[in-house]
Amino acid sequence: MSRSALVENVTAMLEDAGFLVSDRCAIRPKSFDVAARRGEDTVLVKILGNIDAFDGHTGAEMRRLGEYLRATPLVIGLRTRDEELKPGVVYFRHGVPVLSPDTAMDFFLEEVPPLIYAAPGGLYVNIDSDVLADARQNEDMSLGKLAKELGVSRRTVSKYEDGMDASVEVAAELEEIFDAPLTSPVQVLEGAEEVRDDDTMPDDPEADPDDELVVTVLQRVGFDVHPTNRAPFKTVSENQRRHDRVLTGHSELTEAAEKRARIMASVGKVTRTRAVYVVDRATRDSLEGTALVEESEMEGIEDADELRDMIRDRGEEPA
Repeated sequence: MSRSALVENVTAMLEDAGFLVSDRCAIRPKSFDVAARRGEDTVLVKILGNIDAFDGHTGAEMRRLGEYLRATPLVIGLRTRDEELKPGVVYFRHGVPVLSPDTAMDFFLEEVPPLIYAAPGGLYVNIDSDVLADARQNEDMSLGKLAKELGVSRRTVSKYEDGMDASVEVAAELEEIFDAPLTSPVQVLEGAEEVRDDDTMPDDPEADPDDELVVTVLQRVGFDVHPTNRAPFKTVSENQRRHDRVLTGHSELTEAAEKRARIMASVGKVTRTRAVYVVDRATRDSLEGTALVEESEMEGIEDADELRDMIRDRGEEPA
C-alpha cells in the first residue's frame, strides 16, 4: 500500500469514528500528518508505512506539540524492518505510542482498547494489582505458592501486586490460575504514560532569527513562545493568564505561505487554537480562518487584548 493510500485510509477511519480531522499537512519537513478531535480527545497523527522512518527529532517535536496543544501524539504504521506490526499491541518510538491500522481501528472505531505493549525483552500487559491481590487472597493462596506455580520468585509476585507489569505469558498463566481477567488496557489517549519510556519533555528548538520580531512582540504582550521546526507553523504561543493559544506563521505572502496558512486554520479548528500569519504585506484580512497581519501592525501591538481582537476580527474563533 502506498503511503498516500494509507493516509487516506487512516483519515477515513478517524472520520468514521466521529473525529473532526484536519487537512493533511502536505508540507516538508512535517512532524505530523493530521490533527483529529473527538469530544475532548485530540490526537496528532503521523502515518508511516515503515515506522523505522520515525526519527528522534520528529518524536521530540510531536511530544512538544502534544503538550502545547493538549493532544496525544500518535504514530500509525504498518511495519518495522521486515515485520508487520502485531494487532492489539502498542509500540513506542521516541516516547510516542505506535499502533497498526488494525489496532487503531479496533480502538477508535470499535472502542476495543489494546491490552498489550511492546518493550525491550518482549510483550507485556498491565496487571491490575488490586484485582490480583484480591484474587490470591480469596483463594487463600500464599505468595510463595503462587510464585511456585508461576516459576518465579516470591519477590516477583509481590512486585506484580505492587503494580509491576508482567509478560504476556505470565499474565495468561495468572488468568488461568484464577480463572478471571486480571489485565487493564493501555491508556493510549493519555499518552500511555504508565508504560512508555520515562523521558523528560524535550527542550524547544531555537527560534529562527528571521522571526525575532514576532517572538519579541508575543513575549512582550505576555505569551510563552514555543518555536517549532517541523510543523506548518513557526510557533505555538500560550498566554496562561488569559488561556489563549496561538499558532503563528511568518514569511512573505507566497503560494507556499498561503498553503501553510490554510493548514494552520484547519489544525487550529481541530485543536481549538487561534491562527495568525505575519506577512510583509497583506492583500486580504485572512486565509480560510487564519488572520493575516502585516509586520508593521505586529510591531505596534501593545497588549494581549489588542492581538486577540485583531485575530478575532480577521480570522476565526476556535470552536
